[in-house]
Amino acid sequence: MAERVTVRCVPGEPKLTISFVLDGSRRHMLRDQSEELGKALSRIANNATKGGVGGGGGGGRAKKSKKRKAVQAGGEGEGGVVEVKLLRDGEPVAEEAENSEAWQEGTVLHVGDTRYEVQRNRPHFTLAQLPGCLLAGFPACPRLEVEFGRLEDCELTWYKHGATASPAGDAPAQEVEWVQAGSGRVYVPSNLDIGSRLKVLAVPRDGARSGPPTELVSAATVEAGPGWCMCDNRHAYTGREAGPGALRVVSYNILADVYAQTELAQTVLYTYCPPYALQLDYRFNLLLKELAGYRADLLCLQEVDTGVFEDRLSPALDAYGLDGTFRVKDRQNEGLATFYRRSRLRLLSRHDIMLSEALTSDPLHSDLMEKLADNQFLKDKVLRLSTTLQVSVFEDLNEPSKKLCGNIRLLQMGVAMQHLSHVIKQEAPGAAIIFCGDFNSCPDSGVCQLVQQGVVPDSHPDWVSGGPEESCSMELCSSLPSLLSACGNLAYTNYVGGFNGVLDYIFLQPDSLEVDQVIPMPSHEEVTSHQALPSVAHPSDHIALVCDLRFKPPQD
Repeated sequence: MAERVTVRCVPGEPKLTISFVLDGSRRHMLRDQSEELGKALSRIANNATKGGVGGGGGGGRAKKSKKRKAVQAGGEGEGGVVEVKLLRDGEPVAEEAENSEAWQEGTVLHVGDTRYEVQRNRPHFTLAQLPGCLLAGFPACPRLEVEFGRLEDCELTWYKHGATASPAGDAPAQEVEWVQAGSGRVYVPSNLDIGSRLKVLAVPRDGARSGPPTELVSAATVEAGPGWCMCDNRHAYTGREAGPGALRVVSYNILADVYAQTELAQTVLYTYCPPYALQLDYRFNLLLKELAGYRADLLCLQEVDTGVFEDRLSPALDAYGLDGTFRVKDRQNEGLATFYRRSRLRLLSRHDIMLSEALTSDPLHSDLMEKLADNQFLKDKVLRLSTTLQVSVFEDLNEPSKKLCGNIRLLQMGVAMQHLSHVIKQEAPGAAIIFCGDFNSCPDSGVCQLVQQGVVPDSHPDWVSGGPEESCSMELCSSLPSLLSACGNLAYTNYVGGFNGVLDYIFLQPDSLEVDQVIPMPSHEEVTSHQALPSVAHPSDHIALVCDLRFKPPQD
């Protein structure tokens, strides 16, 4: 069986890499793509001669210096110089050919009597990691990055093993063999796996082409999970994806780790929550199980840490068929993430903004800036805020004519509504609006009135709710149609030790969309089973809003 030489050659890069095993050790050669093949072959011949590789002749150490002088690519020199040549269809490739053209898939490298089949740009993993915390009953998904391949084509086989004690219980534990436990990019350990380590054998693929497998072994064993989670009863309503023509939407403030790990959080806000349940490794197990179980088509998340998006959510949700976009807040390490099911939606464009920056730089908001000019204290405070708006335009793959535009106090909402209206007019006329998130405002606030009624009078109490220094009186109007709260009247969406109330919303455009079903909120008994949120059974201080929406038929 022929050996293999792998070649990485990417257009636009100056170098290519040639990797193979020579004389028992792996060699990696970095050569110019424009270099003549003959020079690369000479280097291989030189290395082979030094190592005593060959198909006849000497190879002893005493002759090394003599051999170096005699190296001839593609032929033999004095002292038994190793012959090196590259063949295509049995014929030598011209030594004048550039490396980028010479090292093609299917060519054969001969180093003495050894044949190497050239594999060019074969799929391979550039990153492969298992989660650091594994809980029984919660999905485990390795973080994988593949070059020249597709993650959805890669093959993963899961194994488990533990240790067994002797019947007398007085002998050292004996390791058992690895036993296949499952396959696919996601594995959910069972209670039978508690105490076992997991191993994954991952094969990178691009269709029928495969690359070298990678083996991963978990550093820790599977631990017992919390058992019941607050999302379990809700998953009974989301066992399948939304029905034909419907779109499942989730809005969820997932509690950024950068806030959960503060001294304020651990000593004041969430003293009822055990410290281990505030750790990201633990919370992410609960979060992934919850999000995966909703089977959402559109997932709008708030308070997403940059690292959580890149290292955890993106690779994990990709395994469930979701692609994601992220917008970080200015001067902070958390922001907004929107994930969408790639078999259902196509992302057409993004129009994310930081509201304070848009307020000062976009002429669209000049009228609002003029109204703020009379209160410098309020103006300065607004401009220091890092509130961000994520606006994405999607196309329904089942009905390409159907387009969606979706995903932060009264003045900020005024900026957001103007920007959203502008995007729809310029980029997606007629698009249906889904506007959701943590608005940090109660249902009777001016924020909600502006969204649902289109106007906030200058007499609204919110204008003076911040005290004399922040007092501001103006009429705000929205050019968008009035939106409807999809989930109706709720008791609360945020429940912590010192506060509970509705802060989160999914608003929809009622002349384009209608509500197919609203996934029931957890009962009060469930929410308070561990006093408040977050808890060992729920990863955030907020509760996800989940509903199925449907496009209304066009009006005649």
